[in-house]
Amino acid sequence: MVRARRGHARRQSKNRIFKLTKGYVGGRRRLLRLAKQAILRARQYAYRDRRVRKRQMRRLWIIRINAACRQRGLRYATFIHGLLEAGIELNRKVMAHLAYVDPTSFDALVEEAQKGLQAVAKK
Repeated sequence: MVRARRGHARRQSKNRIFKLTKGYVGGRRRLLRLAKQAILRARQYAYRDRRVRKRQMRRLWIIRINAACRQRGLRYATFIHGLLEAGIELNRKVMAHLAYVDPTSFDALVEEAQKGLQAVAKK
């Protein structure tokens, strides 16, 4: 009886792994065991960093909003509080985009936030 060595199937599975390690350096690209380890680690980092990216983007938006508010004589926290009191519900991504692209509409937002803060002060 002939011994089956899984030639085609083994080559396919190795090629699948080596295709994933394209661009890696040294043995991480050429050696099967190191390539498997590199793929596992890379996928863990990718999974983690998809969540980290969301946090970093929110931080960036807050920094941009704060800078735009400071130019108009208002702090970020009071600006957000004023918007909440005025009943304006915009997410930080949209507000950061307005501050960067359309400063006149952001000025209107700041005015509305100040009106909301004045309404709270009168109570």
